[in-house]
Amino acid sequence: MVDPITVRGKRVSATRILTASGLGLLFDAFDVGILSYVLVSLSKEWHLTHTVTGLVGSVSSIGMAIGSGLAGLFADRFGRRSLFLVTLLIYSLATGLSAFAAGIGIFFVLRFFVGLGLGGELPVATTYVLESSPESVRARRVVLLESFWAIGSLVAALVSFFVIPAHGWRIVFLIGAIPALYTIVLRFALPETPKYQHLSQRTSMSQAVRQIWSPGIARRSLVTWILWLVMNYSYYGMFLWLPSVLSDKGYSLVHSLGYSLVMTLAQIPGYLTAAWLVEKWGRKKTLATSMILAALAALAFGFAWNTASLIIFGLLLSYFMLAAFAGTYAFTVEQFPTAFRATGMGWAAGFGRIGSALAPFITGWLLGSQLGYGWVFGIFFAVIIVGFLFVSLLGRETKGQALE
Repeated sequence: MVDPITVRGKRVSATRILTASGLGLLFDAFDVGILSYVLVSLSKEWHLTHTVTGLVGSVSSIGMAIGSGLAGLFADRFGRRSLFLVTLLIYSLATGLSAFAAGIGIFFVLRFFVGLGLGGELPVATTYVLESSPESVRARRVVLLESFWAIGSLVAALVSFFVIPAHGWRIVFLIGAIPALYTIVLRFALPETPKYQHLSQRTSMSQAVRQIWSPGIARRSLVTWILWLVMNYSYYGMFLWLPSVLSDKGYSLVHSLGYSLVMTLAQIPGYLTAAWLVEKWGRKKTLATSMILAALAALAFGFAWNTASLIIFGLLLSYFMLAAFAGTYAFTVEQFPTAFRATGMGWAAGFGRIGSALAPFITGWLLGSQLGYGWVFGIFFAVIIVGFLFVSLLGRETKGQALE
């Protein structure tokens, strides 16, 4: 990645753009990942029911939904770079303060603000990298950006395995917040994207909302909104509860965290595979194939009968689910013209957060009602299949086409 961009005389390497953008996603993923492990300890320390534990994940997703929509609008109106800084600052402060939460009430409030920053971070960073990349490798760069999410998830699993059993859950939020603040310093050196700088007219926020549902664009919005709803419901419903599911099956805290760590290792190759395929097969084919395989892996995981099958199907689920999510980002961000791309991306991701808000609560309720794991993961299978059909039948391929 040696192709630099030059804006107003400032040359910035592609590696620096990708790294400064990706580190924000790494710490965001760290926070989302760490929460799933923290909830195992938190539910015992504060004597939380499955339903209340699920609500912790849901309130974060509500913040993410609002953050995605607002950040997309502001990024189209005021620029990608400005929002790039604000969203990470909100996330960093709220994550750090979570370490000092004295009860579930203040923890709920802080998780909302963490979600607000995280929700804005993802669509803006994705738009920034896409618009700063050459046409021939733009989707691959987007997927490589999202691979930082897998690294963050892996770091969360490692920290949880080695830190939580020995030092408790509070310290892990400080571990995530402090380096994220440094990333803000790195981003100050980044310029605005060339494509946004070359826009002859900035889109107002009301215009941007109307345009994503205008003739010729409305079908793209429909597909991406359904896609994000499906992916968020499935990902957060399964992975936020993964350590707790293992704990419910009788594994100790250490074993639950250890098995979850092993499964998380498959996320990075899942992203890297998608990064190669999006430029070879295309965005749509890569996404659809990953989704159908993720659905089958989810069904198999629900019917796992021993430790070996749990780990094997958990690895496959992690691999294909994260390949599908990588394809989701590359597919979505190219569906919309530059003038309202961040809005299109942000509102699709924001609508999808309805799924991530509902999934932890619904999954907790299903587990609490003693419904079998086969039924619970069978529901995830069916949900992913719905998304697969929408993408396959109505989705638009953008491989080889110039950005609008």
